Amino acid sequence: MEAKTLQEAVALTKNFTSKPSNDELLKIYSFYKQATEGDNEEERPTGFDFVAAAKYNAWLSLKGKSKEEAESEYISLINKLSEKYI
Repeated sequence: MEAKTLQEAVALTKNFTSKPSNDELLKIYSFYKQATEGDNEEERPTGFDFVAAAKYNAWLSLKGKSKEEAESEYISLINKLSEKYI
């Protein structure tokens, strides 16, 4: 099954039989956040929460990308990963 909408792509991730790599998870997260919320306007995480910092930086790296473009890239990424994880 190939996702054509953001909702279908999100649903497709629930069918993954194994967990994507950390790199892939960061891409999934950042494209989703950019597609649904736009540019990252949150405060930078402090301390030693490296996961939060990595997620923050991944999302921040997409600054300026339109929601539509991020959504398209998210769908494309999920379709590609589904070949590997379903």
